[in-house]
Amino acid sequence: MSTTGVDDVREPHRAVVVRGEHAGVECEVAAVGEERFHVVSYDFGVKAHSPKLLSERGCRVTVLEGTVDLDTVRAEAPDGIFVSNGPGDPAAVESALDAIRVLAAEGVPIFGICLGHQLIARAFGAETYKLPFGHHGGNHPVRNLDTDTVEITSQNHGFAVRAGEDGTIPGAPDLRLTHVNLYDGTVEGVAHRALPVFSVQYHPEAAPGPHDSRYLFDRFIGLMESRAAE
Repeated sequence: MSTTGVDDVREPHRAVVVRGEHAGVECEVAAVGEERFHVVSYDFGVKAHSPKLLSERGCRVTVLEGTVDLDTVRAEAPDGIFVSNGPGDPAAVESALDAIRVLAAEGVPIFGICLGHQLIARAFGAETYKLPFGHHGGNHPVRNLDTDTVEITSQNHGFAVRAGEDGTIPGAPDLRLTHVNLYDGTVEGVAHRALPVFSVQYHPEAAPGPHDSRYLFDRFIGLMESRAAE
């Protein structure tokens, strides 16, 4: 997370600590009020508003460099993993794939957005491809297939997860399609059929921007609550 991003979340009620005791750890954002969960966020270009939204929901957020290995993530003993947005071709970003698969299999809830969505899909066998022009702007309509509702979303990406003609995700039978772009039918969200893993292509943390998809952060909290109750 950039220095500017750290400044953005440094408010009187939200302590940001720049940690340096372990390689790969960038900073830590304190929970607002009582700490309920500890979330590790991969930083592939994370926006400061994502840790802010999590901290407002009672999460202490430790931001790690996108290149860290599984052992570094495990050392933080996270209750959940946030896989951030970021630029570029997801096929060139291999560092988080093993951790996503291993920690998901152990039952750790995982939530990804934008590039993080693409990495989660690739971790479970899906393919990604370059869009002809990309999706950019703050008014993209997306259909939530689970609720049959439409969300207005903010988007800024040049790649997408490949979908099959029958609504499946080729190469990733354990993933199901949850959100679809109403402009061109591209994949906007997936969820694992058995594990607590889900992701969306767009930016639910957009600020300024539409707030239709903030419920996804609450869904992530709900998965961590369910795991803690086991």
